Amino acid sequence: MSVELPKPIGAYFAATNSHDVAAMLVPFAEGAIVKDEGQERRGLPAVREWMEETTRKYGVTLAVTDAVKEDGKTVVTSRVSGTFPGSPIALRYVFTLVGEKISRLEILA
Repeated sequence: MSVELPKPIGAYFAATNSHDVAAMLVPFAEGAIVKDEGQERRGLPAVREWMEETTRKYGVTLAVTDAVKEDGKTVVTSRVSGTFPGSPIALRYVFTLVGEKISRLEILA
C-alpha cells in the first residue's frame, strides 16, 4: 500500500528503514520532542541518542499502512518489524509539524 506522507515524515520513515541516524534527524526541529516507551526526549541531542539507541537495539523497519490528519497532527500507522519480542507489531506515530520540520513525535501501541 502506498500512502502519501508530508515530506518531513516521509524522509524520517525512509531514513529509519535504511538505519541512517543522521538522515533520520534532519526532518526534526531544533527543540523537537520524542515520546516513546514511556520516555520523553527533548532537543536534537536527546532525539539523536534515542534514534541511535533504538536503531542499535531493535534494527526496526517500518511499513506504513495508513496516514490520517487528526486535530492538526498526522497520525501514521505502521507495521514495525525488528529484533524485539512480538515483532512485527502495529504502532501509531503521531507527528506534529511546524512548517517543514517535525516538532513532536509520539509513538503509541
